[in-house]
Amino acid sequence: MTWLRQSALPVATVVLAIFLLWYVFAIILNTAWAQDKAKRADVDLSFTELVADTWSQTKPRLPAPHQVVVELWETTVEKKITSKRSLIYHGWITLSATLLGFAMGAVLGIGLAIGIVHNRAMNNSVMPWLIASQTIPILAIAPMVIVVLNSVGISGLLPKALISTYLSFFPVAVGMVKGLRSPSAMELDQMRTWSASRAQTLWMLRWPSSMPYLFTSLKVGIAAALVGAIVAELPTPVGGLGMRLLTGSYYGQTIQIWSALVAAAALAACLIAIVGLVQSVTLKRMGMAR
Repeated sequence: MTWLRQSALPVATVVLAIFLLWYVFAIILNTAWAQDKAKRADVDLSFTELVADTWSQTKPRLPAPHQVVVELWETTVEKKITSKRSLIYHGWITLSATLLGFAMGAVLGIGLAIGIVHNRAMNNSVMPWLIASQTIPILAIAPMVIVVLNSVGISGLLPKALISTYLSFFPVAVGMVKGLRSPSAMELDQMRTWSASRAQTLWMLRWPSSMPYLFTSLKVGIAAALVGAIVAELPTPVGGLGMRLLTGSYYGQTIQIWSALVAAAALAACLIAIVGLVQSVTLKRMGMAR
């Protein structure tokens, strides 16, 4: 009961408030179209009829939550996963690019962090460029990368994964730099007293100390990788949640757009939860968490 009051109840309250506001704004934003239809049909709508209309329009400005839920059900449960109308089909395409890009970004970020911590030249030269690289809008980079790679015969999964890598390596690199530098001066002096090499200091002191920072940055990195995969899918007709969003905007299918957004958010939550689970198990085995 204590856990319910401290954790579940506040979350449920926030979720309920979000849904209530969502329904209210659905009424506000869709009222103009409902009234316009009623005016053309020379019909006077009561408040109840107006609310019912705003929550059941085919192409609303803002779909009601139950419309999104119905769309999610129809495009996940009622569709075969091989169907191009299935969100599971498109979600898998996005997930595959996300995981590959995240893996490459994590390896690149950790490698850069180790080099920055152990090499003063890299610290002075590479770190500013890492920060500067994130100032370039990903919406400007993604189409260029896709087009250039397609022109040299590279298409499919890899170009999208590279966009995910571009977004995910930075938080991992920055987090790991902070983590690898987290040992105190006394701990580093102790390793020198034991005549430990740089490699021994890295694996026996710096690496274990950086674990909390690593997993925190991985949570940010995997969410960024998902965003990168979705953005990279916008200019490609292959599939994925990004293409689902784009086709929905082309044809004014706002319910389709919102269902894809909800699916992307659920996918991100699941990925972050998996990283969090790995973090809990790893830190517990290392004696850093209960």
